[in-house]
Amino acid sequence: MYPELFHIGSIPIRSYGVMLAVSFLLGVLYIKHLTSRMNKPFEQYLSIAYIMIFGGVIGARLFYILFHLSEFSGNWGAAFNPFQSGQFGIAGLNLYGGIIVAIAGTLLYCYIKKLSVLDVFDHFAPTLGLGLAVTRVGCFLNGCCFGTPTELPWGISFPPGSIPYSVFHDAHIHPSQLYSSLYGLGLFILLHFVVINRKFIGQSIALLFMIEAVFRFAIEYVRYYEEAMHFSIGGIEPTYNQLISALLFVVGFVIYLVKRKASE
Repeated sequence: MYPELFHIGSIPIRSYGVMLAVSFLLGVLYIKHLTSRMNKPFEQYLSIAYIMIFGGVIGARLFYILFHLSEFSGNWGAAFNPFQSGQFGIAGLNLYGGIIVAIAGTLLYCYIKKLSVLDVFDHFAPTLGLGLAVTRVGCFLNGCCFGTPTELPWGISFPPGSIPYSVFHDAHIHPSQLYSSLYGLGLFILLHFVVINRKFIGQSIALLFMIEAVFRFAIEYVRYYEEAMHFSIGGIEPTYNQLISALLFVVGFVIYLVKRKASE
C-alpha cells in the first residue's frame, strides 16, 4: 500500500490519481493508433474520448455519492471539493456510474454527429480493459476496493491506518484489486484482437458487456462492500453492481445475436 507517491509543496500526489491519469493517456494513445490503422477520423474519436473521460469521472463520483449519502450529510461541499484537510483529491468512485454517464454522453455526441454508435463503441471497448488494468493497481496502492478474508496462500493484509485494516484488522484478504487488474489486461488483449478482426459491427462492445458482466458479478463475492451497496431479494442479498451486471449481460447478448444475424 502506497497511497501517496510524492508531494508538490504541501500537496500530496496520490497514487490512484496518477494511475487514473495514466490510464486516460494510454487510452487516448490506443485510440489514436487504432483509428490510424482502421482509417477513422481521430479528431472525432478524441472528442468522444474527452466525453468518456470527464463523463466517466463525474458519473463515477455521482453514483458513489448516491450510495453513500450519509457520508456527506451536513457536509455536502465535500462531495466535489478536491481541497480537504490539507490534501488534494476526491476519494470514492463507482465504476458503473462512470460507465453509465460516459455512455449517455457518447450517445448524445454520436446522435449529433450522425455516427454509428456501435461502431464507435467497438473501437473504445478495449480501452475499458486497459483502464481497469492500470487503475486497479492504483486501487491496490490506495487501499480501496479491497477484498474479503481468505485462507488462500496469496491473501494479503494491509497496514494499520488503512481502510482494509479498519474493517478486517490484520486478517489476510483477497487482493481483489489485482484480480481486476489482471482481468483488465486479458480483456484488453482479447478485445483488441476482436476489434481488428471483427465479423460484424457491434461484436466488440457486445462481448465487452457480456464478459464484464460475468466477471463483475463473480468478483463481488470476494470484494468487501458496506451494507448500503446490498439489497434483499428473495432471501438473497446481491449488490447493486450485480444487478447492473445482469442487465449488462442481457444487453450485450441481445446486441450480439441481432447484429450477428444481420451480418449473415
